Amino acid sequence: MGLFDTLVSAAMSNQAEDGQNGNLLTSVMGFINRPEIGGLQGLLQKIAAGGLKEHVASWVGTGQNLPVSAEQIQAALGSDVVRGFAEKLGVNPDMAAASLASMLPTVVDQLTPNGVVPDSNNEVVQQGLAALTGLFGQKSSS
Repeated sequence: MGLFDTLVSAAMSNQAEDGQNGNLLTSVMGFINRPEIGGLQGLLQKIAAGGLKEHVASWVGTGQNLPVSAEQIQAALGSDVVRGFAEKLGVNPDMAAASLASMLPTVVDQLTPNGVVPDSNNEVVQQGLAALTGLFGQKSSS
Protein backbone atom coordinates (compact mmCIF):
# COMPACT_ATOMS: atom_id res chain seq x y z
CA MET A 1 0.00 0.00 0.00
CA GLY A 2 1.45 3.39 -1.06
CA LEU A 3 1.56 6.50 1.06
CA PHE A 4 -1.32 8.14 -0.80
CA ASP A 5 -3.32 4.93 -0.43
CA THR A 6 -2.78 5.15 3.33
CA LEU A 7 -3.89 8.76 3.31
CA VAL A 8 -7.02 7.95 1.33
CA SER A 9 -7.88 4.95 3.52
CA ALA A 10 -7.71 7.07 6.66
CA ALA A 11 -9.80 9.82 5.13
CA MET A 12 -12.36 7.36 3.82
CA SER A 13 -12.77 5.55 7.14
CA ASN A 14 -14.60 8.60 8.50
CA GLN A 15 -17.05 9.02 5.64
CA ALA A 16 -18.26 5.63 4.50
CA GLU A 17 -21.82 6.87 3.95
CA ASP A 18 -20.74 9.30 1.26
CA GLY A 19 -19.67 6.75 -1.34
CA GLN A 20 -19.57 8.98 -4.41
CA ASN A 21 -17.17 11.56 -2.96
CA GLY A 22 -15.16 8.79 -1.35
CA ASN A 23 -14.74 6.90 -4.59
CA LEU A 24 -13.80 10.06 -6.46
CA LEU A 25 -11.32 11.10 -3.77
CA THR A 26 -9.79 7.63 -3.81
CA SER A 27 -9.49 7.79 -7.59
CA VAL A 28 -7.95 11.27 -7.59
CA MET A 29 -5.44 10.34 -4.89
CA GLY A 30 -4.58 7.18 -6.80
CA PHE A 31 -4.12 9.30 -9.91
CA ILE A 32 -1.69 11.61 -8.09
CA ASN A 33 0.20 8.56 -6.82
CA ARG A 34 0.74 7.03 -10.29
CA PRO A 35 4.48 6.80 -11.11
CA GLU A 36 4.05 8.55 -14.47
CA ILE A 37 2.43 11.53 -12.70
CA GLY A 38 5.33 11.96 -10.27
CA GLY A 39 3.37 12.51 -7.10
CA LEU A 40 1.98 15.85 -6.05
CA GLN A 41 5.06 17.79 -7.20
CA GLY A 42 5.06 16.15 -10.62
CA LEU A 43 1.36 16.74 -11.11
CA LEU A 44 1.59 20.40 -10.18
CA GLN A 45 4.59 20.92 -12.45
CA LYS A 46 2.74 19.32 -15.36
CA ILE A 47 -0.40 21.39 -14.81
CA ALA A 48 1.61 24.61 -14.43
CA ALA A 49 3.62 23.84 -17.58
CA GLY A 50 0.30 23.24 -19.35
CA GLY A 51 -0.66 26.89 -18.92
CA LEU A 52 -2.28 26.83 -15.49
CA LYS A 53 0.56 28.28 -13.41
CA GLU A 54 -1.73 30.85 -11.74
CA HIS A 55 -4.26 28.14 -10.91
CA VAL A 56 -1.62 25.92 -9.31
CA ALA A 57 -0.27 28.86 -7.31
CA SER A 58 -3.76 29.59 -5.99
CA TRP A 59 -4.36 25.95 -5.00
CA VAL A 60 -1.06 25.73 -3.15
CA GLY A 61 -1.31 29.22 -1.68
CA THR A 62 -3.35 30.12 1.34
CA GLY A 63 -5.89 32.31 -0.47
CA GLN A 64 -8.89 31.57 -2.68
CA ASN A 65 -8.55 28.64 -5.14
CA LEU A 66 -9.01 29.56 -8.79
CA PRO A 67 -11.50 27.23 -10.47
CA VAL A 68 -10.41 25.17 -13.45
CA SER A 69 -12.50 23.70 -16.23
CA ALA A 70 -12.46 20.17 -17.57
CA GLU A 71 -11.13 21.52 -20.86
CA GLN A 72 -8.25 23.29 -19.11
CA ILE A 73 -7.33 20.12 -17.19
CA GLN A 74 -7.46 18.03 -20.36
CA ALA A 75 -5.26 20.52 -22.22
CA ALA A 76 -2.74 20.80 -19.36
CA LEU A 77 -2.44 17.08 -18.63
CA GLY A 78 -2.89 15.78 -22.15
CA SER A 79 -5.44 13.45 -23.65
CA ASP A 80 -3.48 10.27 -22.89
CA VAL A 81 -3.23 11.05 -19.17
CA VAL A 82 -6.92 11.93 -18.90
CA ARG A 83 -7.91 8.90 -20.95
CA GLY A 84 -5.92 6.64 -18.58
CA PHE A 85 -7.68 8.17 -15.59
CA ALA A 86 -11.03 7.72 -17.35
CA GLU A 87 -10.33 4.03 -17.90
CA LYS A 88 -9.58 3.59 -14.19
CA LEU A 89 -12.87 5.31 -13.30
CA GLY A 90 -14.83 3.49 -15.99
CA VAL A 91 -16.12 6.74 -17.49
CA ASN A 92 -15.54 8.74 -20.65
CA PRO A 93 -12.57 11.15 -20.79
CA ASP A 94 -14.80 14.23 -20.59
CA MET A 95 -16.30 13.03 -17.32
CA ALA A 96 -12.85 12.13 -15.99
CA ALA A 97 -11.54 15.61 -16.83
CA ALA A 98 -14.57 17.13 -15.09
CA SER A 99 -13.89 15.00 -12.01
CA LEU A 100 -10.27 16.12 -11.90
CA ALA A 101 -11.29 19.74 -12.41
CA SER A 102 -13.74 19.56 -9.51
CA MET A 103 -11.45 17.74 -7.07
CA LEU A 104 -7.88 18.86 -7.76
CA PRO A 105 -8.16 22.44 -6.45
CA THR A 106 -9.53 21.20 -3.12
CA VAL A 107 -7.24 18.19 -2.80
CA VAL A 108 -4.12 20.22 -3.63
CA ASP A 109 -5.24 22.96 -1.25
CA GLN A 110 -5.69 20.44 1.56
CA LEU A 111 -2.36 18.72 0.83
CA THR A 112 -0.53 22.07 1.02
CA PRO A 113 -2.01 23.67 4.16
CA ASN A 114 0.95 25.96 4.75
CA GLY A 115 1.11 27.20 1.17
CA VAL A 116 4.10 24.98 0.38
CA VAL A 117 4.29 21.75 -1.63
CA PRO A 118 5.77 19.10 0.69
CA ASP A 119 9.19 17.77 -0.28
CA SER A 120 8.19 14.14 0.11
CA ASN A 121 5.19 11.86 0.18
CA ASN A 122 5.74 11.39 3.94
CA GLU A 123 5.19 15.10 4.46
CA VAL A 124 2.08 14.94 2.27
CA VAL A 125 0.69 12.19 4.47
CA GLN A 126 1.49 14.05 7.68
CA GLN A 127 0.15 17.41 6.52
CA GLY A 128 -2.78 16.19 4.46
CA LEU A 129 -4.28 13.41 6.54
CA ALA A 130 -6.03 15.61 9.09
CA ALA A 131 -7.10 18.14 6.49
CA LEU A 132 -8.60 15.59 4.13
CA THR A 133 -10.26 13.69 6.94
CA GLY A 134 -11.87 16.90 8.15
CA LEU A 135 -12.86 18.02 4.68
CA PHE A 136 -14.35 14.79 3.43
CA GLY A 137 -15.10 13.14 6.75
CA GLN A 138 -17.85 15.50 7.86
CA LYS A 139 -21.23 15.91 6.29
CA SER A 140 -22.24 19.33 5.11
CA SER A 141 -24.99 20.90 7.19
CA SER A 142 -26.62 22.43 4.13
